[in-house]
Amino acid sequence: MIRLPGCCVVALLFAFSPSAVLAEPSSADAATHDALRVLKQEMQDALNAQDLDRLLSHLHPDVSFTTMNNDVRVGKDAIRAYYEEMMRGPHRIVDRVQANFEVDDLTRLYGDTGVARGSSRDHYVLTDGTDIVIDGRWTCTLVREGDRWLIAAFHYSTNVFDNPLLTRVKHLALAGVTVIGLGALLAGAVIGRRLRRRSAGPAPHAP
Repeated sequence: MIRLPGCCVVALLFAFSPSAVLAEPSSADAATHDALRVLKQEMQDALNAQDLDRLLSHLHPDVSFTTMNNDVRVGKDAIRAYYEEMMRGPHRIVDRVQANFEVDDLTRLYGDTGVARGSSRDHYVLTDGTDIVIDGRWTCTLVREGDRWLIAAFHYSTNVFDNPLLTRVKHLALAGVTVIGLGALLAGAVIGRRLRRRSAGPAPHAP
């Protein structure tokens, strides 16, 4: 199983608000979208600064987060553990990330609930030195509690048939097959040479 650097997809938890007005909402909805834009910027700044406490402060206590490697984390503590595992722990995979998000349209509002979707272009530097850009798709659900909007659910995915990590694995596999093939050819040549020597037998002695 290819383990994608899904931890950094926590970054996508803030990508629910557009950077520009795509439609003309009502005055009340316009105020809501303005608040969501502020929250987006707050979350983006927290992510790029790797300020996990600041980022988690905008999540609902029962937040559900589905990463791009199909891991599901529920609750702030589980997301904190995931972030620590992927970006801070002794076996961390990601060294740093910079995310750039785009929305498809304005967040769809249903009373005190909002649903947003969009795309992301994320620049990852992995601990093994790999430098990749991943294009992803995301869907986010928000809920309003009092005068605050909190992220209640987030789902992130990437193209399983065409992404940089898959390409890297294919290249590594091809390199491995090439090495094995060359080794087999070399072994075959050595074995063939020995067999020819044996079949020729010892040279006849002069009478």
